Amino acid sequence: MTELSHDSTRRELATDEGVLRYHEAGEGPPLLLLHGSGPGVTGWRNFRDNLATFAPHFRCLVLEFPGFGVSDSTDGHPMATAGTAVERFLDGLGLDQVDVIGNSMGGIVGTRFALAHPDRVRRLVTIGGIGRNLYSPGPGEGINLLMEFTENPTREGLVRWLRSMVHDQSLVTEELIEERWAHATDPETLAGARRMYSREAFAASAAAAAASGEPPYWAMLHQLKAKTLLTWGRDDRVSAVDMSIVPMRTIPDGELHVFPNCGHWVMIEQKAAWESAVLAFLTRKDAS
Repeated sequence: MTELSHDSTRRELATDEGVLRYHEAGEGPPLLLLHGSGPGVTGWRNFRDNLATFAPHFRCLVLEFPGFGVSDSTDGHPMATAGTAVERFLDGLGLDQVDVIGNSMGGIVGTRFALAHPDRVRRLVTIGGIGRNLYSPGPGEGINLLMEFTENPTREGLVRWLRSMVHDQSLVTEELIEERWAHATDPETLAGARRMYSREAFAASAAAAAASGEPPYWAMLHQLKAKTLLTWGRDDRVSAVDMSIVPMRTIPDGELHVFPNCGHWVMIEQKAAWESAVLAFLTRKDAS
């Protein structure tokens, strides 16, 4: 297999709303990987260390959402336009159906896409994020730290946010901090973050959702057709594990796997155990 480096896997897809950038590795059934949100996030940083496990079995496609400093930005709220980016991406590659892994925000995007296009998602894996708080306060600690950093982007604020992502604090290395800091403070990336994470933006999104009269996505999970694996860190300080109860109970063909000694970045912090569980789910012989 070709070395799975950033440059060797990097690809571009021209669309009618700008260039979508992504990483591709492996051959086989298509597996779409959708990144989460937060300062300095990219799909490559979320999933780069998982590709070696999945590429021997799947054609892995790591999409970079518009508005996060890699793919071309589009008008509108980056979270609101992420679903259309997925559709543009799959149409542009001529893919009718995929399996999806979504981290945090990417899990919400993947779930919404699967609800809207039930024939296009065969299997869905989420990493924290989806559902709603039942016992824990919302927004969670990590979200509040994210808003604080967005409104006052300091290196110390970034470190506080990064530390809320993981159970094992040794994972917050100087290399990680510098990598995230350089990207998060890029003017275009920071402007996009403020459209998403400022307290004003959060309040505006909540008001718009209430005014729309449409049910929230988590209230529609009983309509999800894709077999679904919910993966969660027991010690998640962004989306507390009680958020998993609604999707676990209402998704018709859903499973829940909770990993101990693990925060929000399950695919990083419990890499081997998470990869084993996800690979078994995606390749299970009873899959249809």
